[in-house]
Amino acid sequence: MPDLSAELPVSVREKSRVELLANVPALVVHPAFCALGEWQGPRAPALIWMHGRTAHKELDAGRYLRLVRAGIASVALDLPGHGARFDQAMHNPERTLDCVEQMVSEIDGVVEAMRATQWFDMTRLAIGGMSAGGMATLVRLCTPHPFRAACVECTTGSFAWQRHRAMFEPQRAQRLDPIQHLDQWRALPLLVLHNTDDEWVAVEGQREFVEALRTRASADHATDLVTMHEYAQTGAPYEHAGFGKFSSDAKDRHAQFLVRHLRDDVAR
Repeated sequence: MPDLSAELPVSVREKSRVELLANVPALVVHPAFCALGEWQGPRAPALIWMHGRTAHKELDAGRYLRLVRAGIASVALDLPGHGARFDQAMHNPERTLDCVEQMVSEIDGVVEAMRATQWFDMTRLAIGGMSAGGMATLVRLCTPHPFRAACVECTTGSFAWQRHRAMFEPQRAQRLDPIQHLDQWRALPLLVLHNTDDEWVAVEGQREFVEALRTRASADHATDLVTMHEYAQTGAPYEHAGFGKFSSDAKDRHAQFLVRHLRDDVAR
């Protein structure tokens, strides 16, 4: 697959470089990179971001630009079989949980590779993703982790709501399903964005997951850690792939959320 980083806007490209982090292709957009991709310090808080099925890590330049301008690095990963590790079979909806499970198994290696670069403040990490990348995020958060905040879009933490779709494999879905493993969930700030009329990932499943999180958090008086915002009639394909006419609003909400939870020097 050709190098898609050349298609990034100059404002993002001059702050980015493509790396292999634990053998996972990553687009690293860092506020301390110069035009030649060299690091000039200091370390930055960072978001690990995972795209959806059939997409690639270079797709979301507007997200990365907002974050880098806010002093937050992005480490955007190609899902298994996507982008720089292209495999057409992994784009099939029947392979969605294959992508999710493999990606989850790779995240810790990516974190350690990030630590070795010394580019990042490893005490201020967030994780997030869209659709399949969001599923990987929520699955990973159901075991001990180093993340301070998380953000997901057009995804679900209740896999049973996808049982009518090609992605659903009953045994694997049961084993991975985040809502079945909330006994291991550590409360952290979570931003959830969704299209109310999403034709591919039912909003009801994500509402159920968020309510389960809030119920669990109520004993600790931490229900305000979870924020869910829904958009309607966005004009996005299948009301799923992005947020159409609300795309800028969604990216602004995402950036503001991460500034609030990763930038300790910014008044809250």
